[in-house]
Amino acid sequence: MIQLFAFYLFATIMIASAALTILARNPVHSVLWLILAFFNAAGLMVLLGAEFIAMLLVIVYVGAVAVLFLFVVMMLNIDFAEMKAGFVSYLPFGLAIAFVLAAEILLGVGIWQAGPIQLSNRAAPTPDDMQNIQAIGALLYTRYIFLFEAAGLVLLVAMIGAIVLTHRARGSARSQNVGRQNRRRPEDAVVNIAQPVGKGVEL
Repeated sequence: MIQLFAFYLFATIMIASAALTILARNPVHSVLWLILAFFNAAGLMVLLGAEFIAMLLVIVYVGAVAVLFLFVVMMLNIDFAEMKAGFVSYLPFGLAIAFVLAAEILLGVGIWQAGPIQLSNRAAPTPDDMQNIQAIGALLYTRYIFLFEAAGLVLLVAMIGAIVLTHRARGSARSQNVGRQNRRRPEDAVVNIAQPVGKGVEL
């Protein structure tokens, strides 16, 4: 019974927060609604017995959204004085969202202790004495070890290629060649000119 209630709760909040992510005019509010959608999607994954995907949603996606929030704040030139002025008025709403998230986390822990629903046995069957994360680790590091290493190698090559493509040599006035400066002769560096009195300098 608790699993059915949790499914409808997580699904309803996730759909509502996803719709508000699109409909929100403030980009900061849109990012916060997106974080709430990710949390509820992680709750649905816990309900299905996929704890590994739930942790990926929380750690990777929510972390990436936090970086996205930072870029939004940096690029859109948001007036922080105006945001701080309305902080007190938005405080009850923020506390309500925090309370909802805390309640969902406690509910997710209770669901995880109660066990996954029967649908997970058909979607991702695992032995009874092995958890989902242990089963994924056993497959990755035994049967699919070469594909796992190949995927890591492809990501490494892509990272090196991105660094090489974006690297630019700094040819500014601050760059100097120490060896060329040491090989310079005094007669090439200083030129004595007998400038006549009362005449200007010829450029």
